[in-house]
Amino acid sequence: MNVERNLRKSAYIVLVFIGLLWWVGVADAVFHLGLARYGVLPREIVGSRGILFAPLIHGSWLHLLANTPPLFILGTAMLYGYPRASRLALPGIYLLSGIGVWIFARSNYHIGASGLAYGMMFFVFVIGVLRRDRLSVVLSMIVFFLYGGMIWGIFPQREGVSFESHFFGAVSGIVMAFLLRNRDPALPEKQYEWEDAEEFLEQDEEQIDQR
Repeated sequence: MNVERNLRKSAYIVLVFIGLLWWVGVADAVFHLGLARYGVLPREIVGSRGILFAPLIHGSWLHLLANTPPLFILGTAMLYGYPRASRLALPGIYLLSGIGVWIFARSNYHIGASGLAYGMMFFVFVIGVLRRDRLSVVLSMIVFFLYGGMIWGIFPQREGVSFESHFFGAVSGIVMAFLLRNRDPALPEKQYEWEDAEEFLEQDEEQIDQR
């Protein structure tokens, strides 16, 4: 079925990206590369390279492990529900969140894909609220039920956690949702037999009234 094939394809794409994150983590640990220096360093020219590289780098295995499930679930939901919008939304979230951190964040190295996860979560939730077709509402409810608590992560909580990445990821996701809300056509509503019967009865009643 198309639904199953599209879902598997979306999950596969996300797994490839997650595999890249783990490959980078293994290479960093085995070869002692010190990749954290390629994170976003706000308002420093050399630190702007982190806009591209920071989401690929994690400070610890625990950091990477914590980001893996939400990236998989949210990324799969986003690609499956909005295949056309995702082609622009994902690069937009990736770059805009990094730019926001580089301009406004504290002067420390910021690394990790959590900003991307926040962007995807807010994108799927907000676009569901805006579109309100059946699939969008279902995806919006699922991600909010699973990860609605992430909203608290956009505020300062613990030292060493880049809430700025979370915040600008969320803002980027919201912006992309507004800009791209109509890019994917809504799925046709399923017509049930009892609905056909109701329409037939209504038409029959109208004909009787006309007589």
